[in-house]
Amino acid sequence: MAFNKGHLEVSNIHKMYYEEFGNPAGIPVLFLHGGPGAGFSSFHRKLFNVKKHRVIFFDQRGSGRSLPQAELRDNNTSELVKDIEKLREFLNIDQWYIFGGSWGSTLAILYGIKHPSRALGFILRGIFLGTKNEINWFLYGMKSFFPEAHNNFIRKIPQKERNNILEWFNKNLNLHNSKNVNDLASIWNSYESSCSTLKYLERKMSGEQSIAIAKIEAHYFINNCFIEDGYILKNIKKISKKPCHIIQGRHDVICPPVCAYKLSKIWENSDLKIVENGAHSGFEDSMFSEISKSINHIIIDSLRQN
Repeated sequence: MAFNKGHLEVSNIHKMYYEEFGNPAGIPVLFLHGGPGAGFSSFHRKLFNVKKHRVIFFDQRGSGRSLPQAELRDNNTSELVKDIEKLREFLNIDQWYIFGGSWGSTLAILYGIKHPSRALGFILRGIFLGTKNEINWFLYGMKSFFPEAHNNFIRKIPQKERNNILEWFNKNLNLHNSKNVNDLASIWNSYESSCSTLKYLERKMSGEQSIAIAKIEAHYFINNCFIEDGYILKNIKKISKKPCHIIQGRHDVICPPVCAYKLSKIWENSDLKIVENGAHSGFEDSMFSEISKSINHIIIDSLRQN
């Protein structure tokens, strides 16, 4: 059970939903969900030690239980970083550890670069650096490994527009035809989720949460995640002395291991764990186990620093 929850007004438009879970006097750990747009779930609580950790969850703008859902106005990376800092100040936390997976790893690093003194350390899973190459890989490259999923992904797109997949989805996901938008969001999410696990399995998703994920991801991707291409690797020195545990699935097709490897090579105080039977999803047993181990290292790191 959450011992503290509510909505924090972060702008004239957005109200951020947050929860605190675990031990109020424990080591503070911020959890950053993926997507962007995915929100956090009760399953994520299982990663943490409720006796040792004070875990802070929140749904990013337009995501999960934050309001308004699927809202794209004033929804960009810079504002999300500001929201994290507003939440830290609101909860009166001086410093915290930061966990992020996939897009959450991107946001964790960007927050650390902007506010290095507030980060005690990082646990990152399935590294996404927010580059144009990675976005293009998601749209076009993954078909080399999941051709059936990609064929389903582009099936509604007219042949002449298939060289502009992102532009087509972004335009059509923002039409006022709710039935069409729901169908397209389901296709987008089915593609991503079906390619996220070690074993291919077509998964379907629908409803408001599905629409939020698809619209927000397309919005961020078409704007190159609102960051300069290559920004993270260029600026990682600002936090490279902070401890960082990187967990990466060997068979992660959505966020290929090369990005985690590059990051680990220039992050001075990092360790990289390649999970040989892991993919992108943090919910599969092999990845879940390694993530939990890394989070428990937080306690050791904290003791060393005190």
